[in-house]
Amino acid sequence: MTDYYDSHDGAPDHDAGQPDTEHGMTRRQLIRHAGWFGGAVVLTVVSGEVISHIADSQGTNAKANAGAAAAGSGALRFVQVSDSHIGFQGPANMDVAGSFTEAINQINSLGFRPDFVMHSGDLTHLSTAGQFNQVKQMMAAMKTDRVFTVPGEHDSIGDAGRAYRRTFGMGTLGDGWYSFDTHGVHFIALVNTLSLEKLGHLGNDQIDFVRKDVAGLSSDTPIVVFSHIPLFAMYPKWGWSTDDALKVIALLRRFSSVTCLNGHVHQLFTKTEGNITFHSATTTAYPLPKPGRAPAPTPQVVPARQLKEALGIRSVGYRQGDRELAIKDQRLA
Repeated sequence: MTDYYDSHDGAPDHDAGQPDTEHGMTRRQLIRHAGWFGGAVVLTVVSGEVISHIADSQGTNAKANAGAAAAGSGALRFVQVSDSHIGFQGPANMDVAGSFTEAINQINSLGFRPDFVMHSGDLTHLSTAGQFNQVKQMMAAMKTDRVFTVPGEHDSIGDAGRAYRRTFGMGTLGDGWYSFDTHGVHFIALVNTLSLEKLGHLGNDQIDFVRKDVAGLSSDTPIVVFSHIPLFAMYPKWGWSTDDALKVIALLRRFSSVTCLNGHVHQLFTKTEGNITFHSATTTAYPLPKPGRAPAPTPQVVPARQLKEALGIRSVGYRQGDRELAIKDQRLA
């Protein structure tokens, strides 16, 4: 395992006077973990597995379209957005609020009203009260019934996520984790951005929560798990993994359909291990390099047209009785 990078990402390169906290992050720790973003994701479940493809705003995919068509009356459809980094200032994106607004507009133009929207972390860049208020007001413009969130490491700088939980943590347990059920699907929202040094970390309390949470569920219940940092070893050298995720994954092995959705890595990536499929979302802020293709996961400066091609939304849907999640990724371009 190598050390993380220290680079300009819109945050100061010093943390003088900011002591380490048990669960929070100093700005230097943040810089070591910075660099990933997510996007807007709309999910449609058809048959228990996830179908994923990439498309521009006019692109189509017969399989995904078929899944969307199958999601008729009573179907679940939701959107995942991630890594908006409200408050970021840097050449990688000079207007992150503007690009997040474009993502919101795209969600509102999908042709259906999502049952809910999930923001999978790094809502803000420096976890200030003003940034939390700004992103909350922006998300209020989403045409949906409910908005859910999980925190990213940028949402817990120096305060163990207390400012995040004051704004978004009502009704959650522990450091902000929770679960809910809708349309025959069980959703689990995890927090793996606290107590981290190099990798994401869940902790025993949260693992015990998952154990008790799923104990009474039948094995044919579709499970969808949200987290900010991947629950699989995407690229541990850059911190793109969760050190104790296997303890949670072991609890989910008995279920026939499990989908894990994360942000943090600012790019689309899919991996399947048996009955569990992992999907990393794209961002609404700025791109990061693909694993190993740069010395470190620093924000990438690209031409304006290429920037929009790196950002996007994902739609997901599910119809009760099916066994496959239908996922469609769309760029902002």
